[in-house]
Amino acid sequence: MHYRYALALAGALVLSAPLAATAAETIKIGFPIPLSGPGAVYGRPILAGAEMAVAEINAKGGVLGRKLELLSRDSKANADEAVRVSRELIIKNSVDFIIGTLTSAEAPAVSTVAKENKIVFLAPASKSTILTDAQHIHPYIFRIASNTDVEGLAGATIMARFKDVKTVATIAPDYAYGRDSIAAFTREIKKLRPDIQIVDQQWPKLGEPDFTPFITAQMSKKPDAVYCSLFAGDFITFAKQAAPRGYFTAINNRLVDGGEVGSPDAAQALGNDYPYGIIADAYDPVVWSGNEPAAHKTFIENLKKFTHAQYASGWSVIGYQAVYALSAGITKANSTKSDAVSKALEGLTFDTPVGPRTFSVKSHETFAPEYWGEMVKEPAYPFAVIKDPQPLPTSFSPTN
Repeated sequence: MHYRYALALAGALVLSAPLAATAAETIKIGFPIPLSGPGAVYGRPILAGAEMAVAEINAKGGVLGRKLELLSRDSKANADEAVRVSRELIIKNSVDFIIGTLTSAEAPAVSTVAKENKIVFLAPASKSTILTDAQHIHPYIFRIASNTDVEGLAGATIMARFKDVKTVATIAPDYAYGRDSIAAFTREIKKLRPDIQIVDQQWPKLGEPDFTPFITAQMSKKPDAVYCSLFAGDFITFAKQAAPRGYFTAINNRLVDGGEVGSPDAAQALGNDYPYGIIADAYDPVVWSGNEPAAHKTFIENLKKFTHAQYASGWSVIGYQAVYALSAGITKANSTKSDAVSKALEGLTFDTPVGPRTFSVKSHETFAPEYWGEMVKEPAYPFAVIKDPQPLPTSFSPTN
């Protein structure tokens, strides 16, 4: 009897072991993001924001009783590498979801991988319209950041305020984001200020080490102002090379940049080389002159503690938002199956440190205006900050 009981008990334990293991399994989230090269200026803080969100959620018991596990990989801001590590995360590491990428070269490529593998992919930063336009949208792709149409409208709105500006030049990286951002700006500025002429357009490659020929060529056209979409390490390199040549002085600092160079990340990297007086934007200005949401104050204090940094990043918020958005989708679906979570994310409203965001049922995007303003010196900070940051645009009607 004892032998038979022992066998029965052993069998029961074997049968129940997979069930117990399943209940304890983590929800794995693959996170391809630039952790080296010029893109790491933004990639690392995006990852830090996601890591903090995971830590907060896990401290509260996780999602559906399971802890979240973030598996980060260096995408090197390269589409091929982003695809390679994403496939590896799905096939080798059996991740349940993908969040990540920085550029609009990486995100559309990874979106194709997500579609092939039927796995939900949240892009926190990529802005190019090709990510979620009518030709490329699919059930598993969702975007946290504003697209280039929203960014272009904001930039044009600001440029239109310069009443004495009649000629404008543009400079942007020569790939999907840069091309889309300039197309959107050009379309909107023609509506708002049909008297303005675009007199020059420069297209340096992403990761360009020498902007001298582009700077020289643009200055020769003597524009009244410049619209710029350079970002991360590219803007840092550009600014350091442009200032000694009198580029910013020649346009009276009337440069509007939509590449989040108003973030403390870019400002700290440039230090005293920052071109004060330009207009820039940020997902999160970090330093607010007023009307700061209470939730944002808490977020920034927690972020500084989490990252052991004196000043918080303006990019961490989008990684943070992406993890919370995915968690809300999983909770609503009561499942970690991508088909169910995808349906749950459509039309979902989720809380963020800068206010609620809602995924469009049609486009799988959120309307997420960024914060714009003049970059100035503040005695309290050893780097440029946005003066009186304002969210723009105030409204947007998508064309697709």
